[in-house]
Amino acid sequence: MRNLSNADLAQLLDQDIFHQISQAADSLSVACYVVGGYVRDLFLERPSNDIDVVVIGSGIRVADALKKQLGKKAKLTVFSNFGTAQVKFKGMEVEFVGARKESYSHDSRKPVVEDGTLEDDQNRRDFTINAMAVCLNQNEFGELVDPFDGLADLHDGIIRTPLDPDITFSDDPLRMLRCVRFATQLKFFIDDETFEALRRNAYRIKIVSGERIADELNKIMMTQHPSRGFVELNRCGILEIILPEFAKMDVVDVKNGKAHKNNFYHTLEVVDNMCQHTDNLWLRWAALFHDIGKPRTKRWDPVAGWTFYNHNIVGSKMVPDIFRRIKFPMDTKMKYVQKMVNLHMRPIAIADEEVTDSAVRRLMNDAGDDIDDLMMLCEADITSKNAQRKQRFLDNFRIVREKLNDLKERDYKRLLQPCIDGNEIMEMFHLQPSVEVGILKQTLKDAVLDNKVPNEREPLMQLLKEKAHKMGL
Repeated sequence: MRNLSNADLAQLLDQDIFHQISQAADSLSVACYVVGGYVRDLFLERPSNDIDVVVIGSGIRVADALKKQLGKKAKLTVFSNFGTAQVKFKGMEVEFVGARKESYSHDSRKPVVEDGTLEDDQNRRDFTINAMAVCLNQNEFGELVDPFDGLADLHDGIIRTPLDPDITFSDDPLRMLRCVRFATQLKFFIDDETFEALRRNAYRIKIVSGERIADELNKIMMTQHPSRGFVELNRCGILEIILPEFAKMDVVDVKNGKAHKNNFYHTLEVVDNMCQHTDNLWLRWAALFHDIGKPRTKRWDPVAGWTFYNHNIVGSKMVPDIFRRIKFPMDTKMKYVQKMVNLHMRPIAIADEEVTDSAVRRLMNDAGDDIDDLMMLCEADITSKNAQRKQRFLDNFRIVREKLNDLKERDYKRLLQPCIDGNEIMEMFHLQPSVEVGILKQTLKDAVLDNKVPNEREPLMQLLKEKAHKMGL
């Protein structure tokens, strides 16, 4: 994070778009400020093209004035019902809204909105680090307005609400997920008082739509270490409401002195391992759900100890219900996650035994084009603290990968090499090795590669005879 004076801020905002906004606001004699995430990210040195502007008056009027100044290259969209407007210009999106104050009813996230002051607008912001504003009017260009010490919280790495957190979260419970999401994205800590309010108001998350919950969960999942977010959601009680199947994994049972591992924290380790290698959102979700069937399949066996037989099958059957409840897409993405959960034990079973061609070929057939993703998931699943055991699995997985690559190459050649070879061609037409034999071989090969005929004896023989006839053989 960098320390910036008002002069520094003015210099950073010394861009044509901000001067144009300043001119538009001054022409209407209204005060305007860039606010929220854009200001926060200036200090965090995170580039952004999304600019939020608060106007003490009509944001729509300022947006309209800006559009006229920028000309045809700018696109203006007005949302009259919400009193907001958006101007898109050269890859930037500027959102305008009039300063407002809000009041909420207990059973809805939709506030009653009234015109307000800058102070009112900053009071309604979710967190102190998002409540900072920088003036854009010419006379005070670059001056920071920070009534809640958001800058200090940025410096200390703290997420805190501007006003009473119980009111902030009860008014709009989505802010609780945003709190955890920002803490995860920025690697900040949640202020103690704010966290206790999360715990007290967790039940309020029930009034938030599944779509909004899914959006925040996906943002947490796409961070560098999603485990931070899911641990916080679990600690405050929100997880057991929105993902109870996962929250139930945070338990360790002991019988006859034998305990199984905590599958909740094991899973989060797998997710973090996965995130080092892929940005595939749905593969990350597959990592989170890969052991989701373990609580339902946990059994005590006097000989084997704790077992989780068929947890992969049970878990894969749970995936559609989870996706449906949290409004994830019920399409190929769900099927993909379901397949990953179902198959995640297969490579481990193969690696733990003799790696045979038939077992690997069956795995390739079942996994299809997703075989590499499945192997990535299984390697991320190796979290043993026993270095020798971990290395043994990694070595065996390496053998499985080598076998996969070998079989892919062999099967590729088998499928694409014509089933009639040069020796048979020479025997059929009583030829010695010659240019003619080469031409006939290439004719068959080109036909197979171009998928003109199937790689089967009868159609290839017909093609061969026709070509030979044309060549006078």
